[in-house]
Amino acid sequence: MKFSCEKLLLQSAIATASRTVAIKSAIPALEGILLQANTQLTISGYNMQTGIRTTLDAEITEEGALVLPARLFGEIIRRLPDDIVTFTSDTGLNVHLTCGDANYNIIAMSADDYPELPEVEDQYSIHIRQQLLRSMIGETAFAVSTDEARPIHTGSLFEISEEGLTVVSVDGFRLALRREPLEGVKGGSFRFVAPGSALNEVEKICEDSDEEAVITLGSRHLLFEVGSKQLICRRLEGEFLDYKAAIPRVNPIAVTASTKALITSIDRVSVVISEKQKSPVQCIFDNGRITMSAKTVNGEARDMCPIDGDGNGLTIGFNNRYLMEALKYAPADAVRLELNTGISPCIILPTEGEERFLYMVLPVRLKNN
Repeated sequence: MKFSCEKLLLQSAIATASRTVAIKSAIPALEGILLQANTQLTISGYNMQTGIRTTLDAEITEEGALVLPARLFGEIIRRLPDDIVTFTSDTGLNVHLTCGDANYNIIAMSADDYPELPEVEDQYSIHIRQQLLRSMIGETAFAVSTDEARPIHTGSLFEISEEGLTVVSVDGFRLALRREPLEGVKGGSFRFVAPGSALNEVEKICEDSDEEAVITLGSRHLLFEVGSKQLICRRLEGEFLDYKAAIPRVNPIAVTASTKALITSIDRVSVVISEKQKSPVQCIFDNGRITMSAKTVNGEARDMCPIDGDGNGLTIGFNNRYLMEALKYAPADAVRLELNTGISPCIILPTEGEERFLYMVLPVRLKNN
């Protein structure tokens, strides 16, 4: 196997593929990255759950395939000068790297020991702008559950219909929903749950551009194609929460406020809250303002946030981080808060236009309630 290519291109491809390399595996080859040289150079990382395959242009003079230790190979390439890297290997899996005045000799593993990434048959597929896919994942991923007792909720639900794409995440304490119209839906309406860990990697490989990404649904796996990169992961199986039934939409109290102002007030009263000294943020919704307060052994904090509307004196408590994150990821300068009672969820929506996002945060029971 022999090829040469630009160091920066190779470094970027290795960094991308290494995201899904197994840290420790009973199969030693999975702790490495697979290099395949034919018409193009393909670099793959796989941990038996999620795999990333990326291609790059290289001058290939001798085809072949082998596996190199991911960390070692990545560190070597990162330290090379910004020049053309020449890569050669022999039948004994001895690899020789040169770039400028730098030379390295390392030992590879056989590509035969590397498990094949799953093939994803095209049952359904959608086309979506990379920028949009990245934002929809980022604005819902914070609510993905980490509780392995309910594996289905450790991922996000993707629901595709004529209306477009809806992404939903839920962890038992909050719910995040993003909805966007979509063109190019192939195969009609369908739904699937993608693992949160895989979606975090999809978000990273998506660029801030209008270039298209393609999501393909197979019987057991999902394929995300983003430019020259492919991410393959298992679908999560099980019964996802009936989110439409879980969201209360008949709420007698509705107020609007600046998203930034709400975040600032929560941040101020959260100073006295810590992992060791947990306490809910108490919110009193009055006419034209929310009074927020928190009290722990560290001290007591209070602040006021202006709003439009009257909360009729409703007192309700929230986990400060859950409420803060919902507001932080809300893609709007102003939001509408819908409330009912002190033990009912708070619904966060855009103040105007279509309901492109909806966040629900469950309250924390206050001691005096």
